[in-house]
Amino acid sequence: MSFLRRRSAAVPAGPDFDVLAMDPSDWPGNLGAGLLPATDGSCQGVFLRYDLFGGRGPAMIIGNLPEGSPAREVEEGQVPFEVAQLLAALEMEEPVEVLSVEEDPVMHEDNLLIVRRVRCSEDRVSCVQFDRSDGVLVTIACWDRPISNDLYALLKPLPAELFQQ
Repeated sequence: MSFLRRRSAAVPAGPDFDVLAMDPSDWPGNLGAGLLPATDGSCQGVFLRYDLFGGRGPAMIIGNLPEGSPAREVEEGQVPFEVAQLLAALEMEEPVEVLSVEEDPVMHEDNLLIVRRVRCSEDRVSCVQFDRSDGVLVTIACWDRPISNDLYALLKPLPAELFQQ
């Protein structure tokens, strides 16, 4: 995606890459953000938790994981990091695994995304993933609602200041 680029990490508290998600001001409900720090202070990933259920758990988690992030490394059949985070936040203790992955081409602004739709054994979980041109893996995990192609139009780079301490 041409509008996304690596940032130089002047402040280790924030990500050194652009985070693609939905603007918190465009989304009703509560928003939480989490950073995955490495021991050297670099950011190994960012996930945003959108809560539409009034404090009863998140409706959606969007993760941005750069190349080399340990959270990207999952065993075959294991759910992506964001799905595991969503299930943990909802206090779901039953094991969930990936049943299949299908590729689906989707347009985002002027860019063609090859979206991987991840089908899980828990049918209330919807999950999609796509790779950005800067090597960041974006994963969207949603609870109890399908992910439609209209969602991609809402994705945009968030300002770095949102992740600074």
